[in-house]
Amino acid sequence: MRFPFLTDAFLGALEDTGAATPARGWTPSHLEHGDAFLPLYARDGSRGEYVFDFAWADAYQRHGLPYYPKLVTAIPFTPVVGPRWRGEWRADDLWRGVRERVREQGASGWHLLFPDRPAREALAELPLIERQACHFRWFNRDYADFEAFLATFNSRKRKSVRRERRRVAEQGLTVERLTGADIGPRSWRFFYHCYANTYLVRGQLPYLSEAFFLRLAERLGDQLLLVLARHGDEPVAAGLYLFDERALYGRYWGSVREYDALHFEVCYYQGIEFAIERCLAEFDPGVQGEHKILRGFEPVLTYSLHWLAEPAFHEAVADFCQREARQVLAYRDEARTLLPYRVDQAGSVTGAGSVDGASPS
Repeated sequence: MRFPFLTDAFLGALEDTGAATPARGWTPSHLEHGDAFLPLYARDGSRGEYVFDFAWADAYQRHGLPYYPKLVTAIPFTPVVGPRWRGEWRADDLWRGVRERVREQGASGWHLLFPDRPAREALAELPLIERQACHFRWFNRDYADFEAFLATFNSRKRKSVRRERRRVAEQGLTVERLTGADIGPRSWRFFYHCYANTYLVRGQLPYLSEAFFLRLAERLGDQLLLVLARHGDEPVAAGLYLFDERALYGRYWGSVREYDALHFEVCYYQGIEFAIERCLAEFDPGVQGEHKILRGFEPVLTYSLHWLAEPAFHEAVADFCQREARQVLAYRDEARTLLPYRVDQAGSVTGAGSVDGASPS
């Protein structure tokens, strides 16, 4: 079961349904070398990347230089750590190909977003700037079930989680998990209504169309998990996940009505239960959200790599990223102090310093 986001099925669905296209600011310019494939997009903006470089673009503009187009290797709209190419690339072949595309496109540089450790190590000799961020992950330490996971919490935090889960039932809500072919057309229609609503209530248009999700169902159905919440017979909320043999990835959520603690149940607790049942090593619930910490998601470092063709700006950005990294580390260390685990569990969780495609040692 492959990492789903780098497959032709996922990337093709983004391009075929209009999400990652020139009209949306994502012009495919992929590199291929034999059987190797590197996703590459020429960008005329930065929306949907989740590595924020708007200040860099402003600095270019103030100096009369164009920042866009820039070239980006990423999974569009998907800030998930993982491999960033398929097949075998020699670093010098990849680098040569990227720089040729930069020249062809007149791009300001190249940005590689959320690579895993093997990808970073493979490119370690290239003149790339490393930038850090802090996200939150749940790690499976061979828990037998959800209660075994909760047993690692201190008493007050354990009671808080149980109270949240009870509150869902007290409101007359039921929750179920569906995978693969069990996700029927009616469920897909309701899910998309929920997903789109999360954007529309903020006055924004959703990144992805209903056709995109239906295409995923056709091509990656066996790697999809849909969590549905109902009040009586009426569906009221949904969350969509993808998974592979190693990890669960929580990506999309929405509801048609507000209920106490329902977001935590659909987006976190059901995912943790699924990961435990499937013996998955970790669960990435999506970016942001310090409220995840009290529910057992640990602060971890993620990375992006950058190269700017203009030497003076490359040097300035390198200096900025070094200073920013100190702030990110301080934030990560402070966030660790808020974890809900018992004192005797602290040593087993504080090793989670980065996300590299495996549980932390």
